Amino acid sequence: MDLHFGDSKPTDEERAAVDALLGPPESSWEGADRDEMRAADLRWARGGREARDRRDLLLPGLHAINDRIGWISDGALDYLCRRLTVPPAEAYGVATFYAMFSVKPRPATVLHVCTDLACAAAGAPELCAGIEARLGLGSGVAVERSPCLGLCERAPAALAIRAGDPVRTAVSAPATVEEAVLAASAPDSAPEEPPAALAVPQAGQDGLMLLHRVGVVDPASLDDYRAHGGYTALRRAFELGPAGVIREVTDSGLVGRGGAAFPTGRKWQATASQPDHPHYLVCNADESEPGTFKDRVLMEGDPYALVEAMTIAAYATGAHQGYLYLRGEYPRALHRLEHAIAQARARGLLGDDILGQGYAFDLEIRRGAGAYICGEETALFNSIEGYRGEPRSKPPFPVEKGLFGKPTVENNVETLVNVLPILTMGAPAYAAIGTDRSTGPKLFCVSGSVERPGVYELPFGATLGDLLTLAGVREGLRAVLLGGAAGGFVRADELGVPLTFEGTREAGTTLGSGVVMAFDDSVPLPRLLLRIAEFFRDESCGQCVPCRVGTVRQEEALHRIVERTGADAAGDIALLREVGRAMRDASICGLGQTAWNAVESAIDRLGAYE
Repeated sequence: MDLHFGDSKPTDEERAAVDALLGPPESSWEGADRDEMRAADLRWARGGREARDRRDLLLPGLHAINDRIGWISDGALDYLCRRLTVPPAEAYGVATFYAMFSVKPRPATVLHVCTDLACAAAGAPELCAGIEARLGLGSGVAVERSPCLGLCERAPAALAIRAGDPVRTAVSAPATVEEAVLAASAPDSAPEEPPAALAVPQAGQDGLMLLHRVGVVDPASLDDYRAHGGYTALRRAFELGPAGVIREVTDSGLVGRGGAAFPTGRKWQATASQPDHPHYLVCNADESEPGTFKDRVLMEGDPYALVEAMTIAAYATGAHQGYLYLRGEYPRALHRLEHAIAQARARGLLGDDILGQGYAFDLEIRRGAGAYICGEETALFNSIEGYRGEPRSKPPFPVEKGLFGKPTVENNVETLVNVLPILTMGAPAYAAIGTDRSTGPKLFCVSGSVERPGVYELPFGATLGDLLTLAGVREGLRAVLLGGAAGGFVRADELGVPLTFEGTREAGTTLGSGVVMAFDDSVPLPRLLLRIAEFFRDESCGQCVPCRVGTVRQEEALHRIVERTGADAAGDIALLREVGRAMRDASICGLGQTAWNAVESAIDRLGAYE
């Protein structure tokens, strides 16, 4: 991409898409029509720091063009760059970073067909072949094999996106060739998605804390939410004050549910105590780990709970602006949350004076665009700021210098929603659930070879066998993948593993974000490991050498030995171990550090190549 503005011109539609987001241009420098009255303003760029401060609108601008047209042309990118005073080369680097964008012409309709672990085990290769045979050249549909779409409980899955004003989407899951082709050919005529409650086999049962409203309340109704205990926790937070809220969260023992398990109260206290202002709150709803879909179910089935929880977290940490970074593959969650935020704002539950308490807080949704690495908190900050989603080196840590260089608290959806029962029932009662070191309830995403896949809520301390019994594990169980692609395998005779952070660690595996994928003996394990390696190769941001090179070498070795065992595979297994250690020890972030985990566990625990 040329470092300078080119001669390409945006079409009227492309210009309209950008202007709908940014408003009309005010000068020729920004792309307004050139006439004698404005010719002089081409001699300089206006705006200075004010213009640079709008860099964070680059990702929304790319979405605006891609949503309207289906791809991002040189003319459209050039126009967006002029509007934001962003160098075209940098914007090109951002646009090509995300899988959901294209800088090459493609049809207005794109059908994303998931080929990741749960879908692969459910027949995704055959589904893709059938769809590609039906939707060939000239069909007006681009078929793209996609990483996990977060619909693992309904595998195999497909997502159709048709560009236009407005953009239209349709989900087919579990997908057949006919249903996926219909979703792509006529998104408005595709069958409606089943309610989120169908992803919760326990829906309506007594004793649930995080899922008790899913399937019970109307997710579009604020009144229904409040009738079932909504905003009780926020009122309690105002009674306690910021320090009191942090004390309750600390005493509850709540730790992050995204996989790192960092104490939430410590993170909040560290952010709240920073003298630098403003403070920011970021909700990480970019759950892209293969096999993870719990946050999607919460956002679709109980969206007001997340809005309330974010308000409480912001109040406790002194933030007045929040960002909800949402997976681009979650169209229904996007619509539910947009509606919930608008209703909360209209009813005085967001804005300048929440519940008449004199506290101001508002939040904004920022959509991801298909990048697993943006689940890492600092990569997420870069993405919001309009840069490539590459992780930053630490320190400084986000509580000191996070989003826009300011103190930032970042939590995922499940972590935030746990704050509501902590405040309504009190920290001691919450801490009494689970174990001493893993307190409270935990959500588990169960998929694969089970009769009742979905999101399950269990107190910490239940065993893997307890969970699989609830889900109805099928005969012939060979292995269970805990923690997703970045997790590890356990054998069918290890179902007594306690589902706690310390229990899985002692068992030589990880709990991660709560992924539990069961595989029976019909699933070819070497092919599964190769898919994991392909996933990490594709999702590496390429910033650091150990991960950029190591993920490629790992995939190459697995390609060579996919059908080999014993002495024939020994040399490549030794190479895999060497590459895996290098990635684990020297990669900048968790992607490279964990890219070898699942393969290592399959070799050591399952004898994958014996």
